[in-house]
Amino acid sequence: MINIDINKKLHGSDGFMDLNINLDIKQGEFLVLTGKSGSGKTTFLRILAGLEKSNSKIKVGQELWQDDKYIMPVQKRNIGFVFQDYALFSNMSVLDNLLFVKKDKKLANKLLDLTELSSLKNRLPHNLSGGQKQRVSLCRAFMNRPKLLIMDEPLSALDPSIRKKLQEEILQLHKEFNTTTIMVSHDTSEIYRLATRVIVLDLGKIIQDGKAKEILLQTSKNQKFSFESEILNILKVDEIYIAIIAIEQQLVEVLISYDESKKLKIGQKIRVSTKDFHPSIA
Repeated sequence: MINIDINKKLHGSDGFMDLNINLDIKQGEFLVLTGKSGSGKTTFLRILAGLEKSNSKIKVGQELWQDDKYIMPVQKRNIGFVFQDYALFSNMSVLDNLLFVKKDKKLANKLLDLTELSSLKNRLPHNLSGGQKQRVSLCRAFMNRPKLLIMDEPLSALDPSIRKKLQEEILQLHKEFNTTTIMVSHDTSEIYRLATRVIVLDLGKIIQDGKAKEILLQTSKNQKFSFESEILNILKVDEIYIAIIAIEQQLVEVLISYDESKKLKIGQKIRVSTKDFHPSIA
């Protein structure tokens, strides 16, 4: 069990705010933090890792990591880190990057096998793709068999196909090592696929806490589908008004009324929902 009571004054996207998070996390949970930018997600991770000062109390199992009198040094906290920046040693091979953390060849080779990197273990980082570099970073995070794995949007820079593959490998490693994982993500499909629990932050406070389906499924009453989207353009074709909207990686045309064409603005975030129709899947 991880017991967290974090307090820190921050300058967020809407001015000064208090980051105030009281949270208990069970061993083996895969918790995903989400919420708009500036809500305190990354600061929360940095405080938990011991990289940022705060007025907090953090206890992991029977170990006290922080209270008002004591702060455990970063290097003594059994944490694995995976960030957008791979931070690999450019002059070391894939295998040596792992062994730099811990001289355990058996574990290193096991991790490389699990992530299908064994054939690349003697390559230098500059000879790897972005997805391969992120796999190495993930393997390195597990070299100390961490009690806690922290990931800050580790897959956001990767294309969708590689991202999905790495999601599967992250989940496999999480289960294989029975690690408690905390990850920041804004990708709804990624959150749904990975999380056993979702926390939504806003202005430094927890505003939602529950299972991914409860948090992410936004349909209500007789709605069949509901999507977060952005208006890219509004067109008039003859007497018809059309909004071009982006839903994830897809562009969709939606018929709108004259009144809606005057109220809606390009760049506006909207929710698109449907009701009385029968979708087909091909």
